[in-house]
Amino acid sequence: MSTFKNVEEARDFFKNDKYAEMSGIVIDKIGDDWCECSMVITDIHRNAIGGVMGGAIFTLADLAFSVAANNAHLPTVAQQMSASFISTAKGEKLIARSKCRKDGRTTCIYNIDICDDTGRDIAQIIGTGYKLPQK
Repeated sequence: MSTFKNVEEARDFFKNDKYAEMSGIVIDKIGDDWCECSMVITDIHRNAIGGVMGGAIFTLADLAFSVAANNAHLPTVAQQMSASFISTAKGEKLIARSKCRKDGRTTCIYNIDICDDTGRDIAQIIGTGYKLPQK
């Protein structure tokens, strides 16, 4: 059963995630065990040689993980995340697709795939979440 009835309810819940908001991340779509978030690439996301900073990519993945995991069980926090950076972004936008791979009693695992708006694979992140007791 989903925590959020629709994408607007998820956006309202995560509006206080100020770092993601300042980074320009948007929750685009949400389902029972997945979500999609995106971020338009701007100058603040670029490193000294013009590529998108790993931290910007990781922040996008972190929010996508959080939205999907908390839609399945509120509250869930990241316990461990591992990132593999595959390629440099060539497009103007990054898209993160988070999908549940394992939903256990106290932990969960999500795959977060990042691509750009040209379809180029940018990064793959695997996140393990810990399900905190519900209040």
